[in-house]
Amino acid sequence: MEAEAYRASCLQSVAAVYDVVLITSEEPSWEVPYICDCVVVPDPTDLAALSAAGRVLAERYDVAGVFTWTEWYLVPVARLARRLGLTTTAPEAMQACRNKATARSLFARHGVPSAASISVRSLPEAADAAEGIGYPVVVKPAARAASLGVIRADTPEQLPAAYEFADQAAGRGPENTGVLVEEYLDGPEVSVECVTYRGETTVVAVTRKTLSPPPFFEELAHTVDAADPLLRTVAPAARAAIRALGVTDGVSHVEMRLVDGRPRLVEVNGRIAGDMIGHLVRLATGIDLARAAADIACGKAPDLVPPRSSAAAIRLLYPETSGTLTHLSFEGPCPPWLERIHFHHHPGDRLLLPVDGGHLFTARIGYLITTGPTGETADARARSALDRLEARVEPAPIT
Repeated sequence: MEAEAYRASCLQSVAAVYDVVLITSEEPSWEVPYICDCVVVPDPTDLAALSAAGRVLAERYDVAGVFTWTEWYLVPVARLARRLGLTTTAPEAMQACRNKATARSLFARHGVPSAASISVRSLPEAADAAEGIGYPVVVKPAARAASLGVIRADTPEQLPAAYEFADQAAGRGPENTGVLVEEYLDGPEVSVECVTYRGETTVVAVTRKTLSPPPFFEELAHTVDAADPLLRTVAPAARAAIRALGVTDGVSHVEMRLVDGRPRLVEVNGRIAGDMIGHLVRLATGIDLARAAADIACGKAPDLVPPRSSAAAIRLLYPETSGTLTHLSFEGPCPPWLERIHFHHHPGDRLLLPVDGGHLFTARIGYLITTGPTGETADARARSALDRLEARVEPAPIT
């Protein structure tokens, strides 16, 4: 289960300090050891249903704070917190984080370096936008996450397929705010993990990323080094972006690219990062972002003093081709620097890469995490561990 694979460590951290009551879309399973109670709401984006669940729990318990690390629930949970009189960033600011077109507008207004971006509703509009911006361009949904529907078009001939790919990912529900055509920022991608309390932002760590080859933007690896000198370069831009959006309280995952060595904003996610990045930050610095988010939600100042300085890396495991996974194994004993290895696909499962119409949930086999005194060492150990991993896929049509 993706939620358990990537968020169990967050819930465990919070439950070690607080009594947790959960609003969830389905009956709890792996969460049970960490919670005191729950209310099931089939659609937590339904504000009326979410508010009713919040009132039920507030009648049973002295609720001190509410927060989420799920992208789709950011705005409803901010509204719930406000209705309960609890600490929260304004729902309007969370909406600005969710809507990339709004974010681009606010970045421009506040002088935050970003990318040229045009919101479109049709292929002809996309073609006009791309012509004006200049190829290559990035085409993506205005309100999604995890690189879903994000694709590069290098020529006018590639644009129709790219637009269809992004438009399908955008969906047709209330979250759909159209498609963006944006300037391609040519440079390495990083994310900046930040904590904001009462309007003051602390930059905790920078995450260096490895992406898949074009035209997709699948994230293949992340590395966090507590002593990364890049922190000094990216911190001012991250703080400026958070301030521009009006984020006042919580953990933020700020994505940017370094173009000619200078930060250009991609987006701000008003939550703890996915892909176990929060766990990497804890391994590298000792700072617990999940605990910090819970503390802030409860109106308490988070502890952001790093008790250690080391590094950690994650490698996200993908097959080379779509097909059926026939064999998966890791050879030899696990060295102490291999912090964990997790598979959420197993032999017999079918894997579908983005090039064949899939996405990370249909393609990613699992991940492994390594530690080391520096980012270079953690990366080298990850490569060593990958050499001992064998995954065989039988190419076959996916139906």
